[in-house]
Amino acid sequence: MKNLKMKHKNKFHYRKIIFIGSSVKTVLNSFFILIFSSTIYCQDTTHVDHSNKSYYLLNPYRLVPNINSQNNKYVDLDNDGDPDVLDSFSENNIPILWIDDDDDMREGDLQGDTDSDCLMVDLNKDGEYGSYSDVVIDWVDNDNDNIADMQIYLEYVEEANKDKPWGPGHLMISMDLDKDNIMNYIDWNTFKLRGWVHDGQGDFYEDYHGKNLFLKIHTSPEKMNDLRLNWENPFLFYDPDNDGLTEYAIRLLDIPVRGEKGDEYLTRLTGNISWVSMSYDLDNDNGIGNEMDYDLTLSFRGEGFNYMDQKHSFPNLRGLPESDKYFMDSRVRKLDELIYPDHETALDLIYNRGNWNEVYFIYDEDDDCNRWERVELYDPLDPYITGKNNGGLDDNPQADVVGNRGEWDLDNSGEGNLYVSDFDGRIHLYGAELGYWRIDQNAYYYHGMGGLYDGYGPERLSNEVENLFPVVKYIDSDNNGFIDEIEYDLDGDKNIDQKFSLIELGISDRSEIIKSADMDYQNYKDLQSAVSNNMWENALDAIAVAKDINMDLSWYALLMHPKSIEQKYKYGYWLQFYLFQDFMELYKRTGRENVTVAKAYFGKNWKSLIQKRN
Repeated sequence: MKNLKMKHKNKFHYRKIIFIGSSVKTVLNSFFILIFSSTIYCQDTTHVDHSNKSYYLLNPYRLVPNINSQNNKYVDLDNDGDPDVLDSFSENNIPILWIDDDDDMREGDLQGDTDSDCLMVDLNKDGEYGSYSDVVIDWVDNDNDNIADMQIYLEYVEEANKDKPWGPGHLMISMDLDKDNIMNYIDWNTFKLRGWVHDGQGDFYEDYHGKNLFLKIHTSPEKMNDLRLNWENPFLFYDPDNDGLTEYAIRLLDIPVRGEKGDEYLTRLTGNISWVSMSYDLDNDNGIGNEMDYDLTLSFRGEGFNYMDQKHSFPNLRGLPESDKYFMDSRVRKLDELIYPDHETALDLIYNRGNWNEVYFIYDEDDDCNRWERVELYDPLDPYITGKNNGGLDDNPQADVVGNRGEWDLDNSGEGNLYVSDFDGRIHLYGAELGYWRIDQNAYYYHGMGGLYDGYGPERLSNEVENLFPVVKYIDSDNNGFIDEIEYDLDGDKNIDQKFSLIELGISDRSEIIKSADMDYQNYKDLQSAVSNNMWENALDAIAVAKDINMDLSWYALLMHPKSIEQKYKYGYWLQFYLFQDFMELYKRTGRENVTVAKAYFGKNWKSLIQKRN
């Protein structure tokens, strides 16, 4: 650890004296001018002001040291002759303690280090640390390379809320598996965790990018029955192409039993994962300016699986024993292991150990989701009611109010498997009894990063629905696991405008079942690529049929030139849908049965219309 020093240098302005003549008077005058000038400029010292001062309106990237070192106190806890604790104040006068867990602190140091030390913050200035209303940030170097690869953030509830089993409060453990030295994003002026602060659409300052994980719970740590466990246990981020961005994420929840006042522990974790979400960037189109772009989320709910055998040893977690006295609950400093499924075991445990009752599915049809954890799931509720906790599909305030397609298998008959339908060429949830798509063609109700916890406001960016929106309903009427009825409300008036039954059209609703348990990320990418390319190929068939009857296609020029996998998917779908409507109108106007058009469209057999015409 090195002393932090700030150097102040005087600015000396030297003047060159040109002697004109050789008289003593001239020399003396010039001499006094030089002395006078030097005296004046010696008083003009450089003004040094730290650019991270708490009263500046800039990002507080670091904890600014308090340079008034005369107020610092050093404590030798283990009597080894060097300090173990630095008792100081933050630059904005908040009492802090630095605990030197790696025994490299020296007298005169203004701060601890961020490789293995622990920072305690007495936010309420009551003279106690690691207590109510306080914050603790602990850095851990697990591989002994003098760089932290774990950061523990503890936020203790205010005493007035000590009997609440859930929130406020935090225990969040971040692990830097991709070795970029980025973990939690903390406001060092307030010591608050700011997990939703971001640049652009989705470049979050918290390390949700690349291969990483965190464990997190919204409660004060002294309330937890077992600190080896957690609620989000864990949140896993995967980076299979090693570009520093996240291609898919898995969230596993151990939902705690909430106790009552008087219980020893109010937040009792179970050692059982009962809720899972898996989110995928299917076309891998993330990049600079589009750091987060998941397309699909699968979620399992039910009895789940026990994970108590998923132990991970971290001997360096143990803090300096003599410092335990500073914590009202020192268990967190005595940990040497954590229990959680990891990147390698999570999928196997989900599919082979999990016992699930329900599966939720969502697809981001308007491609406007920049959330870091998932495309937020719709609930199987009213398709028209909007607003958080209001009983509609977007009951979850983190969900896109309009624009996504949700499907639900509420008896897990399909076991989380997928299929690509012929009737629309899209990925669907096998076993889903019901589905809805709220259409938002232009992403008017832009989802972005969700808005709920964005640090700039409490709500979604698009919260109030200003206009009616179209709704498509999907039904599995014969309970064989495949959708066979499609209803369109295209003007949003809650009345069906068009309804089609594959059974009545004589079209099989069955498709090849895709075993999601057998899929890795490359399989998901290949699936989306095949879906998008097939969607566009079918659109080209529809265009060929339209050209064959000299239909004016110039109206759809905007949709004719896809430049990406996502545009092939989107443009291909909408070209077919609009041409389907055009052919339906044409057949009706010319006295022909438009059921022929419906069979061609839903059966993905556009060329049959040429055959019928001939």
